[in-house]
Amino acid sequence: MSRVTCDLTISLDGFVAGPNQRAEEPLGDGGERLHRWMFEEPEANAAAIEGILEASAYIMGRNMYAGPGEWDEEWRGWWGEEPPYHAPVFVLTHQRREPLEMQGGTTFNFVTDGIESALAQAREAAGSKDVAVAGGAETARQFLSAGLIDELRLHIAPMVLGSGERLLDGVGDLKLEQTEVSGSSLVTHVRYRVVR
Repeated sequence: MSRVTCDLTISLDGFVAGPNQRAEEPLGDGGERLHRWMFEEPEANAAAIEGILEASAYIMGRNMYAGPGEWDEEWRGWWGEEPPYHAPVFVLTHQRREPLEMQGGTTFNFVTDGIESALAQAREAAGSKDVAVAGGAETARQFLSAGLIDELRLHIAPMVLGSGERLLDGVGDLKLEQTEVSGSSLVTHVRYRVVR
């Protein structure tokens, strides 16, 4: 059976997005700075970036796909016509929508019946390969709380956001075994096996 992984960039104080998330600033005030490591030091962090994109199916929350606010049926995601996933993506939502095929092999599928259904569909699409929970924080918390993630990979940016969307609030007694640490000047990558 495929592994379920989750890669998220967080601040030192545990936030994956800053305060005041909105369409103009989907990661909230200061949240874009979390991901500087991907764009300013891609060579130094190539293994981590490759790991994020190696899954054969992805799951994300509705806010990660479209941001907070009213649902726009014309919205095609933050990534332009060719999203970076190149695989099926299952978007958790309460509103039905037909699948959206994009360039490069990405198809957004909209799942209205919960995380277990999204995971079953993603596993079927991935076959024996990995499924990645791409975020955001609420989606990752749901999967962690349900014990459905095998490997948590945190990319810790050396910054403090002070408030916003915290990753680990309410996940319960989460047991993690650290298996790898690496990094660069803009990030520390920590890989954990989730112990059940």
